[in-house]
Amino acid sequence: RTDRPIAHRSDERPRLTMPTVSLPAAPSPGVRTRRLRSKRVVNTAIVAASSSPTPDALADKKVVVLGGGIIGNSCAYFLSRRGVPCTVVERVEIAAAASGKSGGFLAGGWGDGSVTQPLHRESFRLHEQLAAELGLKTYRKIPTLSVAGGARMALDPPVSWLDGDVASARLMDDATAQVTPLELTTRLHEEAMKCPGSRTVFGEAVDVVLTTDSESGVTRVAAVTVRDEATGTTTSLDADVVVVALGPWSTRASRWFPDVRVPMTGVKSVSLVYDASSAVADEPAALFCAEDRNGCHLEVYPRSTGEVYICGCGGSEYVDEERLLPGGDLERADAVTPDERRVDAASKSFKGLSPGVGGAGPRVSQSCMRPCPPDALPYLGAVPGVDGAYLACGHNCWGILWAPVTGKIVSELVVDGKSSIDLEAFDPGRFMSAAQKRGKKIKGVNV
Repeated sequence: RTDRPIAHRSDERPRLTMPTVSLPAAPSPGVRTRRLRSKRVVNTAIVAASSSPTPDALADKKVVVLGGGIIGNSCAYFLSRRGVPCTVVERVEIAAAASGKSGGFLAGGWGDGSVTQPLHRESFRLHEQLAAELGLKTYRKIPTLSVAGGARMALDPPVSWLDGDVASARLMDDATAQVTPLELTTRLHEEAMKCPGSRTVFGEAVDVVLTTDSESGVTRVAAVTVRDEATGTTTSLDADVVVVALGPWSTRASRWFPDVRVPMTGVKSVSLVYDASSAVADEPAALFCAEDRNGCHLEVYPRSTGEVYICGCGGSEYVDEERLLPGGDLERADAVTPDERRVDAASKSFKGLSPGVGGAGPRVSQSCMRPCPPDALPYLGAVPGVDGAYLACGHNCWGILWAPVTGKIVSELVVDGKSSIDLEAFDPGRFMSAAQKRGKKIKGVNV
């Protein structure tokens, strides 16, 4: 990119000026990357429906969405817009994990040239649409800067609240945006629950009951077993569709669907929230900071409220599946607590960059886990060999950005039998062995 213009102020040192934020047009839904255009791929996990379902048929569907985070609620919301009611099963509370504790940074162009480009571009577009539909107060377009701490730079940084030791600050992207995930997740849930027949059940999803037709040999979803942790009693929820959207805890699906492996690592990281400041509210810019002597590579997101959200605190912990599964020490969202050493390190780093905002220390210190499959790509699509089962999980660091497009895709799969975006790279069965894949059928189609 070219250097930014410099504006001189008569009474102070010259300051680098911020560009006007512009938003490039997103490509049409289903756009492919350059590498993928050379071949036509048919995803065998997607079989087109022979006819459009009637409104009564859609209203009669028994859809259970496992997980009350942003992915699960996005699925429920987009299904509700198609007239499909959902039962959302949540163990702790709505947005209990990363959906209530993440930064909400949105970058539509940061997947360009990769298999995730369609997810980035379409979901970035959908975020702006949802902000209007849901009346969100925290969505806004902001520029993103690359910042390094150290000796004070000769020019004032482009935002006044960077009033500490800032060695450099340059524009990374002038077409990024931001939303507070808790607000978005809550609004998606509220609107989804307005669909007649929708409801929320609080409890632990312990099993997905499958049934196999003796004549056709087709295995399909029949019910979901939910345990009330207060009483210890279990309830069976009838289901003909189940969507697994449990974040890192979606690895449980390996036990529910015997022929599918859902390997997952929970990447546990610290985040901080600082009290509101008018300068932050009036001069927004996301900051991606170089690694510093405290072992931090801060990501700084100023919210529309004037609060500052900090992540990139360093020292992330990689949590294996045994700790996420039942009986593990991190089997539920409210068991995830922050590493105080990383809280102290990040607080020191941010205070150095912005003593005016960071001097008093954070108001909130917290921790959550992002769900990371072995190839860092999400599981998104139909579960091989089980009619009515879908995975929507493993979104790594892009869960907030990709939530709307994930909900849209799941609604298309459930209602239309096909997705407007190619899902081959995100196939939930991609970690199955060749032996497991042989002889499997999805809706009567050999895979």
